[in-house]
Amino acid sequence: MMGNIYSVAQVNTYIRNMFAQDFMLHHIRVRGEVSNCKYHTSGHIFFTLKDASGTIAAIMFAGNRGGLAFRMKDGDKVIVTGSVEVYERDGKYQLYAREITREGAGDLWLRFEERKRELEEMGMFAAEYKRPVPRFATRIGIVTAATGAAIQDIRNIAARRNPYVQLFLYSALVQGEGAAADIARGIRTLDAFGVDVLIVGRGGGSIEELWAFNEVEVARAIFECETPVISAVGHETDTTIADFVADLRAPTPSAAAELAVFDFLGAKERLASYESRLQRLMRQHLTLLQMRAAHAKEKLRYLCPENRLREKRRYTADLAGRLDELMERRMQSCRHRLALMSGRLEGLSPVKKLAGGFSYVEDQNGRAVTDASQTACGEELSIHLYKGSLGVTVTEVRSEDGRTGETADAGGELFGNRDGDHTAREG
Repeated sequence: MMGNIYSVAQVNTYIRNMFAQDFMLHHIRVRGEVSNCKYHTSGHIFFTLKDASGTIAAIMFAGNRGGLAFRMKDGDKVIVTGSVEVYERDGKYQLYAREITREGAGDLWLRFEERKRELEEMGMFAAEYKRPVPRFATRIGIVTAATGAAIQDIRNIAARRNPYVQLFLYSALVQGEGAAADIARGIRTLDAFGVDVLIVGRGGGSIEELWAFNEVEVARAIFECETPVISAVGHETDTTIADFVADLRAPTPSAAAELAVFDFLGAKERLASYESRLQRLMRQHLTLLQMRAAHAKEKLRYLCPENRLREKRRYTADLAGRLDELMERRMQSCRHRLALMSGRLEGLSPVKKLAGGFSYVEDQNGRAVTDASQTACGEELSIHLYKGSLGVTVTEVRSEDGRTGETADAGGELFGNRDGDHTAREG
């Protein structure tokens, strides 16, 4: 009868659980030679640990890089502290590194960690004891080897940044027997000499070569120093007790010089740039103010009472001219109408008719006589001529049909003819 059948994932999970239940694999130290070492852009380090009989895949995650005090490369003999676990997806086990030390330096590393813990408990790393580094230091003390690359780097950078700064070197042993005491003596000497800031350091090296900066004597000298101290030991990945005690840590001696020496020449160039920019801005602002002043002057000239009065006068003169023109047009129109009315009136004028031979007749009561039947023979009438008037007596009245009535004498005497008609005779 066939037994149970398991999936690949179930087998991998089972093996992973077996590894997880083994306490020894949770904290194991493995010695070997590094090969296929690759630093990934994510910060993880992938490598293989091997010896004469076998190999094991290993990885150090970016979060554990603090447990690596040097830059690892192929061929390094190392001791890796970590755990062995199964990568369930691939069914492979590998070593997950938490700390990596060079072989032979393991005891020193343990002493370093123990000393670091002791000094930290004493409060020598506390932030409240850190002094600020002055920004404009002019007297800089340096404790390092006179023939090392560190002092040359510091000199070059100081000359490039600020040629007026003063450098005071205390040539000290930086490794070997008596180095710690010499470094501590140099710190106390320059502190008493009265510098603005103190640089203590050297170039990179192994943990054995840098061990003088892990001694309690050096740490105590830095802690008791009244002058702000910049620690500049080794490369960026190198860490010593002096780095934790110092007021400021620089990754390299060159970086320490950058921090200690004020960039006078750079500041001078920036000031020149600021001056040029300020002058440009002032010219632009002055031009703007001049434009505003000219605009205000033009506006003031426009709003000046004298100009306003002159404008009003000109406007009044324009109105007067327009009024004269309108009046002249109106006068011409009135003259034209008057001429037309005068012509019509002249055509209707009685005087003109009288001048044309017509006359105007009215009775004794001053009423106009327009119908012959309104008169009678013997009635006195007044005849108005163009020049003068006549007083007459009606002697004869003729109707529209031509019949004749009594005749009136011109002197006011009425008489009749034989036919019974009235004839008017002049008096």
